[in-house]
Amino acid sequence: MLNILINAYAVNPYWGSEQGMGWNWVINIARYCNVYVITEGEFKDNIEEAVMLLPQKDNLHFYYNPLPDKVRQMCWNQGDWRFYWYYRKWQQKTLQIAKGIIADNRIDVVHQLNMIGFREPGYLWKIEGIPFVWGPIGGMELMPLSFLKGTSMSQYTKAWVKNVINDWQRKHHPRVLQAIHRASALIAATKGCADVIREYHHRDVVLINETGCGQNDALEKAHDFHKPGLELIWVGKFDSRKQLGLAIATMEQLKDISVKLHIVGDGTEAESEHYRNMASQSGVDSQIVWHGLLPNQEVQKMMKRSDLLLFTSIMEGTPHVVLEAVKNNLPILCIKTCGQGEVVDSSIGCTIPLTNPQESVSDFASQIRMLYRHRERLQKMSKACNDKQIELSWDSKALKMIQAYPITPP
Repeated sequence: MLNILINAYAVNPYWGSEQGMGWNWVINIARYCNVYVITEGEFKDNIEEAVMLLPQKDNLHFYYNPLPDKVRQMCWNQGDWRFYWYYRKWQQKTLQIAKGIIADNRIDVVHQLNMIGFREPGYLWKIEGIPFVWGPIGGMELMPLSFLKGTSMSQYTKAWVKNVINDWQRKHHPRVLQAIHRASALIAATKGCADVIREYHHRDVVLINETGCGQNDALEKAHDFHKPGLELIWVGKFDSRKQLGLAIATMEQLKDISVKLHIVGDGTEAESEHYRNMASQSGVDSQIVWHGLLPNQEVQKMMKRSDLLLFTSIMEGTPHVVLEAVKNNLPILCIKTCGQGEVVDSSIGCTIPLTNPQESVSDFASQIRMLYRHRERLQKMSKACNDKQIELSWDSKALKMIQAYPITPP
């Protein structure tokens, strides 16, 4: 059995997002390998409680590198750049912990797992004599600025500056370059990230989306796609990446058919007011239901009652909500970009090209009209989600990752 040393800052068995992703990777790899995990200590109690319930618990060995509460708070306040100074220090200490583990155990692979942002590759690549794997790697794509026209000048300028910085860092950041060229295997979370690594760094890369999918094993009534109207659901934050405005503008083009859009999520007071005013001025108030922020279980129930997930985001890794739709046998309509562009194929949904806001609205409306007329397509897509759940399962992803490790299992 292979011995794998994994650096995973964010791990929690009871959360989604980055923490849940870290947990699912390590426990599923541990079904086939002996896994040593270095993680932050905030969720130590949760981890140790959940590990004891796993059949593979003897293959999991956790080591904790805790940070002060004030630094954890910086991490939760996304956009607080002070955190990254402490995070870099955390990675340096993690390297020392890793060396101690290696001194006491035979390690076959060292794996930098999460957080997946490319700007922080950690320091495990400095360990000599053991294959180094990095990934899934994300965040290398640039924001398509054409979708920000009409936003405030400050918002547009901020996105432009971020693109300039991002472009320089993905090409020239010294530690990123060192990690990429030291790695025995690189795992990209999205095709866009894989393309950047191949084009600018001339390295082979394996594409494995960072998030896995659960399976719908509940014996529940199937979606009723033959009722008179069509029920769409949109889920997300009201920020510029998610492009809620595209969904509202699409509804304006569908006033002549019986389509309802359920919006789940929230934003700042200014963002919420902006989108509600947009809906009112577009004359689609009667076609939209605003649900606000809901518990995940409620969102799951809504997905089971809906006919289509309208996912308008233009800047993502692999969005969890898309995989939740697959789990709930809910067809998806999205832009073919980022992680969702890899997950959603013609078997389970429809995609439109990444162009500009006007064309996107027209394309979304056209696809919804087609599905409104051809409900059998929705039925077929919903059934096909069963196979997609297996393809995107955590177990399948763990096996792909192990196959990408640059040594042959004994």
